[in-house]
Amino acid sequence: MLTNTSQPAPAMASQIELIGRIISVHGSQASVGIPAMSPEGPEEKRITVGKFLGVAVGKTLLVGLITNVSMRPDAGAGALDTAVAELDLIGEIRTGDSGTTYFQRGVTSYPGMGDPVILIGPRELRLIFQSSGARMVEVGRLHQDSAIPASIDVDEMLSKHFAVLGTTGVGKSSSITLLLQQILQARPNLRVLLLDVHNEYGRCFGERAQVLNPNNIKLPFWLFNFDEIVDVFFGGRPGLEEEVDFLSEVIPLAKSSYAQQIGLASRIMKPGEGIGGLRYALDVPVPYRIADLLSLLDARMGKLENRASRMIYHKLMTRIETVCNDPRYAFMFENANVGGDTMAEILATLFRLPPNGKPMTVMQLAGFPSEMVDALVSVTCRMAFDLGLWSDGGAPLLVVCEEAHRYMAADHSVGFAPTRRSISRIAKEGRKYGVFLGLVSQRPAELDPTILSQCSTLFAMRMTNDRDQALLRSAVADTAANLLSFLPSLGTGEAFAFGEGVALPTRLKFKQLPAQMLPRSDTMGDDAGSGEQAEFDSRSLAAVIDRWRGRVTRPKQSAADELRAASVASPSLQPGAAPVAPAPAAPGAAPALDPNRFRLLRRPVDEVAGAGGIDRPEAPRR
Repeated sequence: MLTNTSQPAPAMASQIELIGRIISVHGSQASVGIPAMSPEGPEEKRITVGKFLGVAVGKTLLVGLITNVSMRPDAGAGALDTAVAELDLIGEIRTGDSGTTYFQRGVTSYPGMGDPVILIGPRELRLIFQSSGARMVEVGRLHQDSAIPASIDVDEMLSKHFAVLGTTGVGKSSSITLLLQQILQARPNLRVLLLDVHNEYGRCFGERAQVLNPNNIKLPFWLFNFDEIVDVFFGGRPGLEEEVDFLSEVIPLAKSSYAQQIGLASRIMKPGEGIGGLRYALDVPVPYRIADLLSLLDARMGKLENRASRMIYHKLMTRIETVCNDPRYAFMFENANVGGDTMAEILATLFRLPPNGKPMTVMQLAGFPSEMVDALVSVTCRMAFDLGLWSDGGAPLLVVCEEAHRYMAADHSVGFAPTRRSISRIAKEGRKYGVFLGLVSQRPAELDPTILSQCSTLFAMRMTNDRDQALLRSAVADTAANLLSFLPSLGTGEAFAFGEGVALPTRLKFKQLPAQMLPRSDTMGDDAGSGEQAEFDSRSLAAVIDRWRGRVTRPKQSAADELRAASVASPSLQPGAAPVAPAPAAPGAAPALDPNRFRLLRRPVDEVAGAGGIDRPEAPRR
C-alpha cells in the first residue's frame, strides 16, 4: 500500500496484487484489460464504476476513476483479460525530493501499453483526500469508503463561487444549511446573506442568524434605483413610456428639493453656485419624499392645457399613491413623507455590520408582495456588491440565492433584467471586492449558462432531466465529466463534488443534521411531518384573510399625518387652524402639495362624492 514515506511509488505498487494492464490510451482516458470477477469475491476487490484504480508509470502512480466496464467480445478462450475497464485519469501520486508522498491533480506522465494497474486502497484514498489546506472543513463521507471524511477547501470554494444543483426532494436545503454552518465556522469574519424564497431556513442557524421579513425590515423606497422603483410602481409590469419619462425627470428634482430643505445643499455646493446648481443623478441612493415627488408632478400637470397630457400625469400620481397606501408595501413607504437618511442603519442591519454574534441574515421572501420580489432581490444584491466595491473588500460577504433560476433565467426575455444584472455582476466581479456567490437551483437547464459558468465548485445531486444533465456537463471542466451519467442513481443526501473546492471529483454523502436544524417551511408549522394539523376554524380563516390583505402589519400613516409628524407641513394643514398664506417657496424647491388631495384620499368614496369632491353622473331626468 502507498504510505507517506520516502519509498518510490513503483516499489510500493509492487507490494499490491496486480489486477490488469493498460491495453489502450486516448488522451486523458485509458482502457485496462481485467479478468472477469467472481460474484463471490470480496467487495473491496470488485471492479465496477465509481472506483479508483492506480497505474504505475515510472516513479509515479496515476489515479483514474472507472466510468465504464464491459466484456471483450474478441477475447479468446483461456484469455486472462476478458473484460475492459474505462478510466478517466484525474491525478497522480508522486514522491517529492524530501521523500514525502503527495497527490496532485492533472497528469504529467501518461501510461504506455502493458503498464501495470492496481486497486486504490484506503491508505491511498486518505492521501488523496487528506485535509491539507488551512481552511478545510468536513461536510460528509466518501462513497468509496465511509470511514474517510469528505472535505472541501472553503477559501477556494468561496473565492470562485459555488452552486448546489439537484431535483426536488434530494436534500439541497439540508446540504446548504450544512455548508453554511461549516463556512461560518471556518471563516468567522464572513457575513452571509441568504435569500430564502420559501421561508424554510429561519430556524436552521439558531442565534447565529437574524431573520428579516416584511414585519421587521425597513427598506425605504429611495434606496431603489430607477428601474427598480418603476417595477414597484407598475406592479412588476413594463412601465408606460410617457409615465416613465415623467418619473425620470422629477425624481432627481425631488432629491434636490429634499437636500435643500434639510440644509444639505449649502454644505455640498461650490462657492458662488446657486441653489439651482444642486443636481443628483437618477440612481444615486439619497433620500427624497413622496410628497415632494407628487408636488412636482402636480405642478407640472397644472401647467398643461391638453387634457390627454394631464391624464397621463393624473394616472401616474394615482399609481404612486395606490402603491404607497398599500399596507403590503409598508416596509418601503411607511415614512415616505418624513424623510431621514437611514442608509447606514439599513446596511448595518442587512449585512450584519458589525455582526454582534449574528454573522448571518436570512431574508424571508415569501411574505413580500410577489410582484415586487424581483425588485427586492435586485436592490439587495446591488447594494451587496456596491458595499464591497466602495469598502475595498473590507466587509467579506457571501450571497446565497435560493431558486436561482427564478432570477437568472436562460431566456433573457423572462424575469427582471436589473435582478439579472445585479447577480451577474457579483458572479463576474464580486470576488475582487470580497463579495461571493452561492447558487441553489432545481432546474439548471433554466439557469443562465454565463452565470453558472462562473461557479468553479459544483455540488451535483440527483437529476433525472436530460437537459439539466447536458447543461451541467458543459459547465464541468473536469476530465471526470463522465461521472454525471451517475446522477440519476444518486441517493438522497448524496452528491458529486467538482471543481476548485475539492481535491478531485468526489462522490460523497453529506452529514446528517440534527432534527432541530433541518430546513422546513414556516408556513407548514411544526407538525408538518407528523401528519397532524390543527383544526382550521372560522377564526383561522379570518386570520388568513387578514394576512392576505396585508392587515397584520402596523397601520400605515397617511401622507398628511406623516407631514404633521415631521413638522414640515404648512400650518394650514392642521385641522381647525385658521387659513395662513403660504410662505414663498425657495428657488428650486418642490411646490407645496394641495392638502385637499390627502383629505380626498382619506375619506370614503361615497362621502367625497356627496360633498362634491367627485363628480357623479346625474340621474336621468324623466
